[in-house]
Amino acid sequence: MIEAYARVSSKGQIVIPAAIREKFGIQAGTRVKFVEERQQLVLVPETPIVKLKTIKGVRGLTAGAPSVTELFESSRLERERELREEVRQTAR
Repeated sequence: MIEAYARVSSKGQIVIPAAIREKFGIQAGTRVKFVEERQQLVLVPETPIVKLKTIKGVRGLTAGAPSVTELFESSRLERERELREEVRQTAR
């Protein structure tokens, strides 16, 4: 774990320490996101390194769950059943 400090300039700018930039692949032009989490401010860089860690972290979470296509098909079939039932009831 790296611990480093920076000061906020009069323009609200900070310099991210070199060790942190290197570890997370932050370069000039890298987009970062600020997130409030449990009363703390978290800086999340949008770099390939961070995105890869995120992808690896969620891999397998949906294993065994139906695919989006299966969910849409199930929803479509259910709606068709509902419409047939409505037609039957109005025909009576």
